[in-house]
Amino acid sequence: MKTKIGKFAAALVIGLLASCAQMGPLEAQNVSIRKAAENATTYADHNRLAKQYENTARELLVKVEEQKKLLQHYEEKSYLYGRQAQDYQSHTSALLNKYQQAAEETIKQAAFHQRMASELLKDDHAARLNNRDTKARTGIDAEDWSGNSGKTL
Repeated sequence: MKTKIGKFAAALVIGLLASCAQMGPLEAQNVSIRKAAENATTYADHNRLAKQYENTARELLVKVEEQKKLLQHYEEKSYLYGRQAQDYQSHTSALLNKYQQAAEETIKQAAFHQRMASELLKDDHAARLNNRDTKARTGIDAEDWSGNSGKTL
């Protein structure tokens, strides 16, 4: 009976510790970027997000290069690590794949937000041109919609 309670308590403690573990900097950054992406509506929002995603992708690509070098080291010098050499190689290979996939996804997100920003900028530019054409045709200043022609008498 005591062993069952002990195992249950140990599992509960481990579960609590795991749930309280801090996120890494990239995971925390991704959460804040996702929230910003959900609320993005303007050119500036999407442009800022695209730059953030590009910076994150650069960081991930640096990690990819580090993991490649480390994996090459483990493969070339496996005799230095004894039985753990294969474990190190497999762990490093898994991290390499994780970082590569994350970098690819981040690059896709950056491209998406850059495309959204350019479309919003194009739409904003078209709206300004349309507004300018309307003012020129009617002779009414945009700030003066009270019926005055904007001309002094």
